[in-house]
Amino acid sequence: MEKKSEILFTEVEGIDGNLGLITLNRPEVMNALNQAMFVALGKHLKKWAADSHIKAVVIQAAEGRAFCAGGDIRSAYERKLENDPTLPDFFGEEYRLNKCIYHFPKPYIALMDGITMGGGVGISIHGSHRVATERFVFAMPETRIGFYPDIGASYFLSRLPHKIGLYLGLTGARLAYNDCLELGIVNHVVARDSFPKIIELLAQTSLDKHADATVSELINQFTRATEKSNFMFHQTEIQTCFSKKTVETIIDALEHYPSAWCEEVTNMLILASPTSLKVTLRQLQEGEKLTFDDCMKLEYRLTNRFLKSHDFFEGVRAAIIDKDNKPQWQPAALGDVKAEDIDLYFAPLSKELI
Repeated sequence: MEKKSEILFTEVEGIDGNLGLITLNRPEVMNALNQAMFVALGKHLKKWAADSHIKAVVIQAAEGRAFCAGGDIRSAYERKLENDPTLPDFFGEEYRLNKCIYHFPKPYIALMDGITMGGGVGISIHGSHRVATERFVFAMPETRIGFYPDIGASYFLSRLPHKIGLYLGLTGARLAYNDCLELGIVNHVVARDSFPKIIELLAQTSLDKHADATVSELINQFTRATEKSNFMFHQTEIQTCFSKKTVETIIDALEHYPSAWCEEVTNMLILASPTSLKVTLRQLQEGEKLTFDDCMKLEYRLTNRFLKSHDFFEGVRAAIIDKDNKPQWQPAALGDVKAEDIDLYFAPLSKELI
């Protein structure tokens, strides 16, 4: 039997140029991205960026529970067990792809239905147009598996208002479609069944002038009314508590804030890797002052250090492999995480990301 293609690339014929169409095709694993998919995506985007007959690119996913639940960290775990020395290349390909999308010179439209986390955020949020359905769920849950929010999160989370990016990066909390619309994580909310019509109209519309504005006007024809975000009612608590400069003082502020919601947030932080929390806080504090490309260079440094650490693979084991949800973090307490050890995560590499 012929192996199913995990990612599909087609060109939709249109007016004044064609539409490059990408379809993620691993619905059985929520379209988790492996290294071959990163390479193929990067190759096609570079080709389409240079091809004058391609006027825009659309990325979507085969219908299922998720647009993309992230990178295939199960395969990363297996490669670690095999002592694969090329494991950093998995992440290097992903980060170069994130840079390619961020700098893509034509409209890049992500049509997102369902769960969108980690690497799935990386192949969507950096594009020009982010279109979600009411089933859209966003999260960067990496601290729960002993990692940190990568794929350019240093850049986009650090720039969200009211310290919400720090809240999302440290807790891994999920946001619904209407929360994301209010924060600008997505630009448009449409019905899932409008995706084919949007693709058809994009192909049949000239984008020779004011391409991004023309795409926005076209998608606006399909937008739906959204419910008000209840999450935004908590922005005062978030700004008050997550403005603190250390993880310990953030948790202390949450514990002393007269709010049941803050108690829930504290409980989320307690479950995360102490090392991940401290690295993530510093990462987002520094990322606010960096360019996008410098953020990606920083993240490649951090990832190389996490690949040599205990907590990332222990977190993957507990959440994905054994599914006991009982990770044994090392160190197990915030107070035992040494400042000099955190400094090492941020130190330059002999071979930086290019």
